[in-house]
Amino acid sequence: MKNTIYLLLTILLFMACENKKEVYDIPLKGTWRLISAEVTEKDSSYSTFDASTKMIKIINDTHFAFFNHDLKNGKDSTAIFFAGGGKYSLKDSIYTEHLEFFNNREWENNQFEFVINIKNDTLIQKGIEKIEKLGINRTIIEKYVREN
Repeated sequence: MKNTIYLLLTILLFMACENKKEVYDIPLKGTWRLISAEVTEKDSSYSTFDASTKMIKIINDTHFAFFNHDLKNGKDSTAIFFAGGGKYSLKDSIYTEHLEFFNNREWENNQFEFVINIKNDTLIQKGIEKIEKLGINRTIIEKYVREN
């Protein structure tokens, strides 16, 4: 009887330890579709969201990737495609992207830190994009909805 109680307590202890993942760890992983984007540079803010395109961000245990393309299958002069990705780190609500790949190669090997907030199926990330050699220094706010 005594051994059975110790066995049950040990199992419960392991189960309790196993569930102690960060609050942000589980909901961040997945595929997200961009639904709004805003940039603030100096004293002006403006939307960079383009409804004629679709952008998704995919996040797994160690990496992120994003893809954006026009919705007209490249059949007009405004056809666009861009993609990038790399590793990321997450500590509490601080999400840092280490951009290793991007079709605009001057952006590669930079890191961008964001504060993230996840509520239900919505991810909001706010942070600064700063690349001195390109003269980029702006705050961005992006809102994503989880794709099924």
